[in-house]
Amino acid sequence: MTERRTESGTTTLWRPTGPEELALVEASGWTAWPPRLPEQPIFYPVLNEDYAVRVARDWNVPASGSGYVTRFEADTAFLARYPVRRAGGETILELWVPAAELAEFNRHIVGRIEVVREFHAPA
Repeated sequence: MTERRTESGTTTLWRPTGPEELALVEASGWTAWPPRLPEQPIFYPVLNEDYAVRVARDWNVPASGSGYVTRFEADTAFLARYPVRRAGGETILELWVPAAELAEFNRHIVGRIEVVREFHAPA
């Protein structure tokens, strides 16, 4: 599954995240991504759910005990400024948003950010 453009002029994006980042998204009212940390110069939403699932399950769970896949819509015309980057195989596609542009990126999110899958370490 690759990038999904909708008739409303939005593109569906996914973001794998851990519990700390998810708590900050929740604190925003599910409308914005938190500022990047100094060691995070890029915000990278991904273009397909399968890739987001792999990151949330295989990276976030071992790192923090939980991994979440979020889905959100963003204005397609605005997203055109960010080239699609291949971060591995054919379906491992990301947008690279410079940290300095994240506030503007957030203003182009349409609707709410939603959790569509979650993974947890065995108890």
